This record gives sequence, structure tokens and C-alpha cells, in this order.
Amino acid sequence: QVQLVESGGGLVQAGDSLRLSCTVSGRTLTIYRMGWFRQAPGKERDFVAAINSSGRSTAYSDSVKGRFTISRDSAKNTVYLQMNSLKPEDTAVYYCAGARGLGYSTSLRSYDDWGQGTQVTVSS
Repeated sequence: QVQLVESGGGLVQAGDSLRLSCTVSGRTLTIYRMGWFRQAPGKERDFVAAINSSGRSTAYSDSVKGRFTISRDSAKNTVYLQMNSLKPEDTAVYYCAGARGLGYSTSLRSYDDWGQGTQVTVSS
């Protein structure tokens, strides 16, 4: 059984940085696309960042481009989301997602495996 476990969330001030981690168990990251999504209270779950199975291709939502960086460490079976210059509008529960496949995907429906989420709160 595949499990994704996020960590690294917390309460920070605007302008601060956080690094989220997502550790995968039950399979390797080979031929496994991964992404980060977020959901604010009362809103839909939205795409944040995605990375392909090799780690060479990435995609970002316009709202985080230039501030967030997604990366993966296959040796540790872990995907990261480095978040810099955080803004209050980044406040949300952040979810890690994965699915078998080579290329990245920005679509929530492309992912089969999900973590439980980690809360990120940015105060102004």
C-alpha cells in the first residue's frame, strides 16, 4: 500500500520561508509523477507545483512561480516544496500527491495517491 506523509508545515510571518517534505512508502519514485496542491478554507483544492519522474521537468501555478521550488530525492523517496517569500494568501492545507507516470501533471485528477495534508499559516 502506497502512503504519502507530509511534514514541515507551520505558522510563519509574511516574507518567511518553509520547506515541506513528502515521504513516500510502499513504492519507489521510479516512473512516479508527483505534485503539490493546496486548499484554503471554503475553496477548492488547487494546483501548486508538479515534477516529473526524472525530476528534470517542473511546473508551477502563476501565484507561486518564482517563489516556490519543487524537487525530489529518489534516494530518500521524498519530494520537497521550498516556499520562499511567503504571503498571507499562501495560507492553506498543503497536500502531496503521486501517481504512476513519466511526465508531470497539473491536474488534480491525474493523481491517485494523496497525503493527509499539512497546515501552512502565514500571518501578515
